[in-house]
Order: sequence, then C-alpha cells, then structure tokens
Amino acid sequence: MQKGNIGVTTENIFPVIKKFLYSDHEIFLREMVSNAVDATQKLKTLTAQGDFKGELGDLTVHVTLGKDTLTISDRGIGMTGDEVDRYINQIAFSGVNDFMEKYKDKANAIIGHFGLGFYSAFMVSKKVEIITKSYKEGAKAVKWSCDGSPSYTLEETEKADRGTDIILHIDDDCKEFLEKARIEALLNKYCKFLAVPIAFGKKTEWKDGKQVETDEDNIINDVEPLWTKAPSTLKDEDYKSFYRTLYPMHDEPMFWIHLNVDYPFHLTGILYFPRIKSNIELQRNKIQLYCNQVFVTDQVEGIVPDFLTLLHGVIDSPDIPLNVSRSYLQSDANVKKISTYITKKVADRLQSLFKEDRKAFEEKWDNLKLFINYGMLSQEDFYNRAKDFVLFKDVDGKYFTQEEYQKLIKDNQTDKDGNLVYLYANNATEQYAYIEAAKAKGYSVLLLDGDLDTPVVSLLEQKTEKTRFTRVDADIVDRLIVKDDAKKSDLSEEESDKLTEVFRSQLPKIDKAEFTVDVLPLGETGQPVTITQNEYMRRMKDISKYQQGMSFYAQMPDSYSFVLNTDHPLVKKVLESTDKATDEALKPVLSELRGQEARLAALNQSQKDKKPEEITQEEKDDKANTLKAIADERTKKTQILSEYAAGNDIIHQLIDLALLQNGMLKGQRLSDFLKRSVNLIK
Repeated sequence: MQKGNIGVTTENIFPVIKKFLYSDHEIFLREMVSNAVDATQKLKTLTAQGDFKGELGDLTVHVTLGKDTLTISDRGIGMTGDEVDRYINQIAFSGVNDFMEKYKDKANAIIGHFGLGFYSAFMVSKKVEIITKSYKEGAKAVKWSCDGSPSYTLEETEKADRGTDIILHIDDDCKEFLEKARIEALLNKYCKFLAVPIAFGKKTEWKDGKQVETDEDNIINDVEPLWTKAPSTLKDEDYKSFYRTLYPMHDEPMFWIHLNVDYPFHLTGILYFPRIKSNIELQRNKIQLYCNQVFVTDQVEGIVPDFLTLLHGVIDSPDIPLNVSRSYLQSDANVKKISTYITKKVADRLQSLFKEDRKAFEEKWDNLKLFINYGMLSQEDFYNRAKDFVLFKDVDGKYFTQEEYQKLIKDNQTDKDGNLVYLYANNATEQYAYIEAAKAKGYSVLLLDGDLDTPVVSLLEQKTEKTRFTRVDADIVDRLIVKDDAKKSDLSEEESDKLTEVFRSQLPKIDKAEFTVDVLPLGETGQPVTITQNEYMRRMKDISKYQQGMSFYAQMPDSYSFVLNTDHPLVKKVLESTDKATDEALKPVLSELRGQEARLAALNQSQKDKKPEEITQEEKDDKANTLKAIADERTKKTQILSEYAAGNDIIHQLIDLALLQNGMLKGQRLSDFLKRSVNLIK
C-alpha cells in the first residue's frame, strides 16, 4: 500500500474548498458526472483512432445511492496507479501558498479554472474513494482513499471491468445528497443533455395499484439534444417539442433561431422568441448556458446582452469556461465575442423574417415590440440594425416602417419650424376624443401602448433630425402641430382674468395633480373646455420608471392645463353672467386696484435709477404698503368671483365634463355631476 500526502503546499486546501464553495456545493455532482462522461468520450476517441481494439459495450454512466454513499461509475478509460498519482495526488494548482489571501473573495471561480473539479467532492464528503482500472492491457485495478486531509492511501484492488467508480461518503451536514429526489433534481438540472447516457435508478411502472421498479435503467438525459443536430434534418414540430421539454408550462414560441458556428469560435444552440407583451422581469433567466452539453448557468445577465435575456433557449460552446462564477464568465473574452455574434444573428433573423413575409412579421409585432424596443434602447449596434424593420402601428391597426411613415405624414404634419410631428396615443379608448379631433384635422395618430414606448420615443427623437413626438392629449388639437402664428383673442385682459378666475376657483383639489387655466380662441365648433397634459413633464415621469437617477420626476405632481375656448357660446355665456352678477361688487375693488397698481408703477419709476442704499426707509415702507394693498384688493376680487362661481351650474358642468373625459371625475364630485345633469335636463 502506498501512503502519502497530496501534492499541495498547505494543509488548508480542503477546509477552504468546503468553506468558500459551500454556497455552490451542489455542483460537485456536475463535476463528478462530467468527469465520468469525459473518461467515456476519451475511450470512444481511442476506439475511433484504432488505439483501443476492445469491445466498447454499454457505456452508460451510473449514479447510485447507498445508505451513506453516493457512487458515480463509468466504463471509460480508467486510470493506472501512476495516473492516479499524477492526476489526483498532484493538484493542478499554481501558487497555492497564497491561495487564502488571493482568492478568499472569489473562491467560487476555483473549480474548473484551477483544475479542482474532482476536489469539489470534498465539499459534501467526509471520505472519497476511487476504484479504477485502466483500459490498457494488463492494467491492475487500484483503490485511492482520502478522508479530506492531505493524507491518502493508494493500493491495488480487485475490479472486473475497466473504468472508474467514485464513492462519496456523504458528510453528516450534507445528508440532503442522500435523498433520491434531490439527486434526481440535480441530474436533471446539470446533466440533462450530456453526450453519454446517465442512469439513476430503475424505471418504474404501475403494478397492482402501486409503482414498482423494473429491470430497465432509468436514463435521465438526452444524449443528442436538438441543438447538436443539423437544422436541415429538423422540422418545426421538432423545435416546438424541444421547447416543451425545456419549458413545459409556457405558450408555444413564435419562432426560433438555430445557431451553428465553427469560426472564430465554436457555438451551437437554439434561441426561441416567446410571446411577450409586458412584464420584463418575469421573462428573464430562460436561456440555459452549456459547455459541451454540461449545464453551466441560467443566470445569463452580463453574459449575453441584456435585451437577449428576454429570449428562451440554449447556448452551448466549448469556449465558455465551465465555471460557476458569473463575474468570471462576464469578463471572459470568448463570452464577449459570443455575445456580439448572437446579437448579430438575432438582428439578421428578424430582418429576414420582415423581408420574407411582411404580413406574418406584422402579425407577430405586438409580441416582438417589447423585445426590439429593449434591444434598441440598450444596444447601439442593435438599434442600427433594427431601425430598418422596426414598425409603427397606427390607431387603425395599420403598420409602417419609419421611412414609410415619414413619407405618409410629411406634408400634413410638419410644423411652421420644419419639425415633423408624430402624434400618438397610448390608450385608444381613454384618448378617443383627442384621437378623433386629430383625425378630423387629417392627422395620423400612432398607437404606442407598450411598456418601453416612452423611452423609445425619446431615443427616436435623438436619432432623427427635426422630429418631435407629441401625445394627442398634450395640447388642444390646433396647437399640436403649429402651422401659423396663433389667432389673438378678442377678449380684454380683464375679461380673460375674470374667466380664468371663476374656473380656477372651482377646479378640484386632486392628489398629485396641478392645474393651470388657459384662455384661447378656438372657434365656435371647438370644445368649450379641454384638459391637456404637458408632454415634457409627463414623459419625464414615465421615463423615471425605467431610468435610475430620475426618481425626483416621479415625486412631482402631474401637470394639467385646463383650456377654455373663448369662442364657444357656453364660455361666452359664463362671461356675460359673471359680468352681470359681479360688476357692482367689483367696481370699487377694481378702481382701488388700478389706483394702487398706478402708484406702484410710479414708485418703481422713481426708484429705478437709485442704488439700494439710496432708497429711504420711508420709500421702502411706502412700496411695501402699496404691494400689500394690491394683494388685498386681488384677494377681494378673487373672493367675489369665487363666491359667484360656486353657485354657477354651467361652470361646474363644464369642468366636470372635461374631468370625466379624462377619467378624473370620481367620488362625491361624480355623484354631484350626475344629479346636476339630471336637473339641467329637466
């Protein structure tokens, strides 16, 4: 019997492996089974080259549970005593002396990267035994045993067949790995598509009302998954069936891309386009990353471009390091090349779908739009490719490319400054009246009702010269696309002030909403009152949902403009009745107000050339008293107009109609409106 110490220069290697890799300890099974598959594949290669002339026989890798053990057995190339000494006892590890210091914060990068795959067994085992026999003629079987300290034993033993059995004596704190369901789940996660059959237990069948084991091995993997096959040999149903295998509870995908490249790196895989309309977060982590059919991770953010995490499917490349560290993967040069390649392939596939069958592409657009928008926002090179096939949909359900839509609206929707104005709605039902008003002017209105449409609108404005997007309710229809200088009102300043005040005083107090009143001549056929919402502020609030550092916009109140049409008969009627009802009470107030304003103007004139220190205290007091007198008279004016407006049903009815049109009339105010409406009809 040979005894010795494993070739490391610190006795801390096993505690460190266990301590630092504990959060990822389940990957020990992936490492053990992968090693067994590698040994089997090497034997196949030797046979193909004529270096092994024996019978291959059954090459199934067996995973077997005992009372306190888990055994992984293969019939691969096996090892001689010398090979065990070389590959097991001499750990392929450089600089182990400073291991603790150098890798204490990123120990999860050790496995694979440092050739410590086999030693992951000690994360879950108090003792590991290897019983192995080389395929080489005349080779003798050997048994290696180690209890998790650097000391080991190596001795000859009896083994009838070639290959390797690794027996893990599971530690007391890792008893979960002696549960059939836990091992089954891990094999399904990590080994589902390995290239050699993996057997775990026996198949079962119903007999006499209960499940009983048969003699047939329970093979848990598909040795030839779909992505390893030539696309020319596959049918649509094959791809759909494989999708159901990967995602049993999901709707059928829209279409897919079969990746197959040999240069400048090796990559195969299938990416599926799921049906997504919203809720980005729930769609992530559906791409599975493999290395030679061994599962690596499904946490692919930072490994593939962010927007591609909305896709589902499989990517397999031997150039992806088999490593549990996502940070290590993200910094790997090959992974970055693969990421760039996949972006190009996805864009090319979308482009070809658009060109080959425009109608089918349009039918898929509502499900594709979120994905494409996300790509354009997050990836400059994807935007450059996508801009030719990204579509606009109008409120009537017609689709246009950017170029087509520009030609459609150029003549009628260019403002006096030469800006092309894209009008849009984000809710065709709620904004129906505004849409119809725009259509009546001959304008086209887009429907932008997706999660990312608001930030995309800002992106398109940046990318396209002299282009502006405006929501149909951002202003009255005559000011959405300004063609000429605005028509001047016939009202005097005093009349405009009266109208503004009687309506402003009766506007409701709505939480997180601010109203301003605008008085404009909009023609007798225009609406008497309209509520509009400032495009800039509304858009900033929308974008703040997606962009860090803009949360202060989300806290700001919504900004609305209450627009009065001074040409409308009802608004004229309100002004006339206000004049009649308030003239007498307002005369002395307005007279005093004009006198005080004239006095203030005179004081300002007399002081305009003086330095602050040259103005006497008497002059300062005089100005302060005059300002207070003006404020007092304005308060009196406001009070007189407000008291009258409170009893004017037409004012309340017009305000409530505008609120109702915008979904803002609720509670008692809605109840009062209904009662008033009935009374007005009587």
